[in-house]
Amino acid sequence: LLSLSCFFQMDTTQESYLDLFPLDAIVYLTPDSENVLEDIDPNKVYVLGGLVDESIHKKLTLQRAEEQSLQTARLPIREYMVKTVNAKNYHSETLAINQVFDVLSTYYETRSWPAALKAGVSSGKGYVLPDAVK
Repeated sequence: LLSLSCFFQMDTTQESYLDLFPLDAIVYLTPDSENVLEDIDPNKVYVLGGLVDESIHKKLTLQRAEEQSLQTARLPIREYMVKTVNAKNYHSETLAINQVFDVLSTYYETRSWPAALKAGVSSGKGYVLPDAVK
């Protein structure tokens, strides 16, 4: 759980976020959402990495959020970055928890999605900022 109202203070608990926060305050971040995260709302609670798995399962986090009647959003990777040519023709918007945290914390500090995405999305994901394309 990441509550940006106390951004750098974290707490762990055995309790579910569903029991701790009102449903309308929870935003489940998933790369499969149709909703783009345009800004961070300090009154919202953002769920990062709600599922940890060894492999990527398409739409599993979106399905989980929908089952729980939660709002969803995705990072604005497609809006600010471009696909880059790479040997494996690999492009993924699925990030590790620490990468999502880096993106959100950088955005919170700079209010710049390009700076935030540069900080958290490694070139190995197949996306770069337009000014990085040669």
